[in-house]
Amino acid sequence: MPLHVPPAPAPALRSVLTALSSPTAVRDARTPSLLRAQGPASAELPLPVHVLDRVTADGETSTTLAGWRFLIRTGDRAVAAADTVLTADGWTFSRFFEGPYITATELALRQAETMTQPYQPRLLSVPGLYMLALWLHGDTEADGAAGVPAATDLLVPLAPAPPGIAAHRPHRVTDLLPVLTHRVTPTRLLGSPA
Repeated sequence: MPLHVPPAPAPALRSVLTALSSPTAVRDARTPSLLRAQGPASAELPLPVHVLDRVTADGETSTTLAGWRFLIRTGDRAVAAADTVLTADGWTFSRFFEGPYITATELALRQAETMTQPYQPRLLSVPGLYMLALWLHGDTEADGAAGVPAATDLLVPLAPAPPGIAAHRPHRVTDLLPVLTHRVTPTRLLGSPA
């Protein structure tokens, strides 16, 4: 398998597992799919979520680690995701959610597994475009919580992608960043899509 999933911080995983096993602690945080789920739920495929803070006309970028996302699987499919965030007390559970990005993430990961080159999967949020992409980082030994997209990395926009950007089509960072540069203004990079 060419994907080398970076290890999530142990407290992040523990917080998600605690939330999954404690119906009273996070009753309001459960999604309809989790409430209907039959059988045990597991937290899998931890992916660091980076937010694109800045992209310049010459391709220089900066990112911030926003958290870790775990796909929540029941049976043979992911039905939801869980986000964790870093607080003053360490990594903690933030929320469960569902929607099109769950299925799109699974599809993009399956596509990436068929590639011949090994990659480290991450998620890259582009708030100004309400875009989320699977970021396939070429350095499989890198710290998943740090770094910026390298020129040779791949970005796979997840569906729903912004108009004019093809979902589930891998783009080299050097090819996609110029498109993002023209479409995102610096003030639009401050928020983050769900």
